[in-house]
Order: sequence, then structure tokens, then C-alpha cells
Amino acid sequence: MRDITETKRPLLQRTALDRVIGYFSPRSELDRLRARLGVSIINQYAGADRSKRSMANWGWKTRGNSADADTLFDLPVLRDRSNDLVRNNPLASGAIGTNVAHIVGTGLTLQSRIDTSVLGMSEEQGQEWQSITELEWRMWCERPENCDACARLTFYGLQSLALRSALESGDVFAVLPMRRYRNQAYALKVQLVEAHRVVNKNNLQDTRDLAGGVEMDRNGRPIAYHILKEHPGSLRMISREWDIVPAIGQASGRRNVIHLYEMLRPGQTRGVPYLAPVIEALKQLGEYSQAELDAAVVASFIALFIESESGAGFDPTVSAATGDYTPTGDVQKGSAWDGSLSPGLVAQLPAGTKVTSPNLGRPNASFEPFVNAFVRYVGVGLGLPYEVLIKHFQSSYSASRAALLDAWHFWKVRREWLACCFCQPVYEEFLAEAISLGRISAPGFFDDPLIRHAYSQAQWQGDGPGAIDPLKEASAAEKRLQIGLTTLAEECVAYDGSDWETKHTQQVKEHDMREEAGLMMQQQTAPNTQQQQMMMEDGDDEDAQ
Repeated sequence: MRDITETKRPLLQRTALDRVIGYFSPRSELDRLRARLGVSIINQYAGADRSKRSMANWGWKTRGNSADADTLFDLPVLRDRSNDLVRNNPLASGAIGTNVAHIVGTGLTLQSRIDTSVLGMSEEQGQEWQSITELEWRMWCERPENCDACARLTFYGLQSLALRSALESGDVFAVLPMRRYRNQAYALKVQLVEAHRVVNKNNLQDTRDLAGGVEMDRNGRPIAYHILKEHPGSLRMISREWDIVPAIGQASGRRNVIHLYEMLRPGQTRGVPYLAPVIEALKQLGEYSQAELDAAVVASFIALFIESESGAGFDPTVSAATGDYTPTGDVQKGSAWDGSLSPGLVAQLPAGTKVTSPNLGRPNASFEPFVNAFVRYVGVGLGLPYEVLIKHFQSSYSASRAALLDAWHFWKVRREWLACCFCQPVYEEFLAEAISLGRISAPGFFDDPLIRHAYSQAQWQGDGPGAIDPLKEASAAEKRLQIGLTTLAEECVAYDGSDWETKHTQQVKEHDMREEAGLMMQQQTAPNTQQQQMMMEDGDDEDAQ
């Protein structure tokens, strides 16, 4: 039995440093011991334990820095490496391209949705106003010379380029200059600026009011952007000159610059490249894949080694006169093999000489399983399922659909972000110019912020996700409509991103024309519930097989 008088080990041991500090300042030593004692008592998380060897040095590498302190210093290197991966790494390039193809696709289209109750309009008046506005918008956005400052892309192309640049470099800037040219109704233009061009003027050090080329007020609201006139990597750049563009025009109050980036932390001034968490992993995977490819190419050549008893080998030099070998080492004079290969070759080797071929072990049988496991690891960091990232679907219908649904949740959030932070601000500036020019009538637009908001409301629709099994998808949509879980408008948007009213009008037109021409076909009876259940079960059986 343990003696109760046994001396217990103290919670803390005085270190040599504690004793030195205590010699000069006992109070300081007491404060140190008190703080360490408090940490030892409250440190209940294993992740905060510093006593283990695996966790002991972690604290020296982590700091509770601000978002800009953790980001701005590394951003130039992150951008350069992200750009290089997109240029040279198929997986990185494919990840960016997949996101752009599904988030933007053929383009996010405007659907004006004004609040008629606030504006005092009837439903018919609201529909007419929306039709006129959408027509004016299409006239501006579908011609590159109308919307693009460089006259190269439509607004849909600008959407794709802005998203791609933001994903690849972390952020992108859209300057909205007013430039009117001949035969153009609107002066508004969109000029995209790459992230590399936004740098503190004269390369000044980052401060609380100026960080990453963004000048801010005391509340952190951007008030100006420092933009280099030429790209820092441009061949034409002679001198470094800046344009300081106000975020909001002082006289007009209009937005001059749109900064498109995903804010991951409060107080974050600049965006981080989409590939940042997996840059090292993608680089290593690329080098490993290249090494395996080089090894496989080398292994595709027939490599032979000549072995002899004396180790002297043989000289494959052939006499021009007789065609015989020059005897060297173990080689005897006579007809012998010169080391070349040809179909039906019968070779004679000197006594004690043999030919061996090395076993290079290529292609590597473990290459594909390892790469697949690694790609799954990368896909988690990019927010994309493995099947979607590599565009390879070999699982069942349910598994493939689950992967696509998970990806569409990610793309839907990004689409809403792009519409809210890029498309909608551009549309609001367009609408303000159209109303100021009198091309669109909107009484009270510039007088009351509520009325302006009611006129500016809109939805941005993109391409739908498609269907893996169209019959199952259609049956599920029909069932949702029957029990009232959805509407035709919602189903059209989910199917292909289209407008239900446009389809309804076209269907009525086609129905009337075909009926007038006597081409109406007898409508087929839809399968009943039992038939639908049988089709679903048949599909499940196919998945199981």
C-alpha cells in the first residue's frame, strides 16, 4: 500500500531559465509559472497538446496572424505556381476547365424579375417592362464591341474569362469605363484586369490603409485601386506606371471597379488561387507521372547486355572485306552476331558469351491504384468528387448521380457567387445608364433606393446539370409536379437553365401551327405508377449487374 506521506511530483518543474529570471525578477518568474500552470490545466484538446514529440514543434510554425498577414506575402509565388500548373499539369488544367464549363457554361443569362407590388405595376405592365429591358440588355451584352473594352468577347465570354482568372490567380478586377463609339447606344464597357497588375504604387509596403494594391478607409472599405498600366511580365513594359482608380466615382457615385474574389476570412483584402491547397501535391504527382512515363518509354526499347567469362566483352566492329568480326577478348574469328536485331535473326556468339535482357518492371502495375488514390486526395481539396475530377464514371447509376449532385452543390454556390459579385453589379450599371438615356422608363429610379432596388432585381440562369438516365429524371420531375413539390419554372431551370415562359409560348405556337396544318399526332398515354416502378426496378437491376 502506497504511503500517504509520499511526496507528490509537482505540476510544474522550474527550468534553468526560470531560475535565471527569478534571480533578477522573482515576480516575472512567478508570472511565468502561473501562466504555464494555467495552460497545463486548461489544455484539454489533444490538438493543443505540446508534450508529444509529434506536436512539440508545431506551435513554432503556426501563428494567429490576420488574413492579410497570412496571405499577401505568399500571393505572388502562389499565383506564379498556380499559373504554371494550369499551363503544364493536365489535372490542374482540367479542374479549372471543369469548374468554368459547369459554373458558366454557355453563359449566365439575365431574367429580369422586378417587384411589381413596390412599383405599383400590374402583372402585364411588369411583363412588358421586363421584356423591353431584357431586349436592351441582349443588344448590349451579345456584341463584343458593345460590352467589352477590348471588343473581343461577349458578356458571356467575359463571365468565363473572369471566373477562370479568379480561380487561377485568386482574384480578378473589372474596370467599368464609359467609352462611346460610333453606332453604339451605350458607353458602358467592361475591362478585365489580371491580379498581377494590382500592386501598391511604387511598391510601397503594406499598411493598414493600403494592402495588395487596394486602398481602404478605416473601416476596411475599398476606396481606390492601384493598377499598373502594363502587366509586370509584359514584353512591352518599359517603365512601371500606375493608374489609381477610385472604387466609386466622386461626382457620379457609380461603381468604377469590381473586385471578384472569394473571401475566406474577415479582413481578407486579396483572393487566394483555387489550387493553393493542392499546389505541392499536384506538382509532386506531375513529376511522379512524368518519371513513370519516361521509364515506360525506356522500357519499350529492347535493352540487351553482353556477358562473357572474362568480362572483356566483344568488339562488334565488322571487317569491310570479309564481314567477319575483329577478334577482341573472347571473340573468335568467324561469322558472329554484331549486336543488331532483325526479323528471323540467327546469331552466333563466341564461346562463353551470352545475351541477357534486364527486367525493368514497366509499365508499373501499382501506378494506376496509387494515382487514383492520390487524385481522390486532391479532389477533396478542390471540392470535386473523384469521378467528376477525372471525368470517369464506372460506378452504378446511384453512385454516379451522387457524385454529380455533390459537384453541383459546389457549382451552384460558385454560380451564385459569380452572379452576385460580377453579373449583377454590371447589370445595375447598365440599367442606370439605360434609364438615364431614356431608353428604359423607370420613374423614381434615381430618387428612392427602394424603387431602384425593385427595378434592379434579376435572376441569372445557366446551363442545367443534364441527366444520367433521362427516363428516371423525367419520371422524378413528373412526380414532384404531381405532389406539388416544384413548379414547371423550377423544373425548366433545373433541367437546362431555360425560361419556362419562353418554352410555354413556343409550345403554344407549335401546337396551333401543327393543329392548323392537320399534323397533330395522337398523344401517347403516360406510363402508370406500376409501369414506372417496374422501369425503376429494371434500372436498379442494371446498376447491380
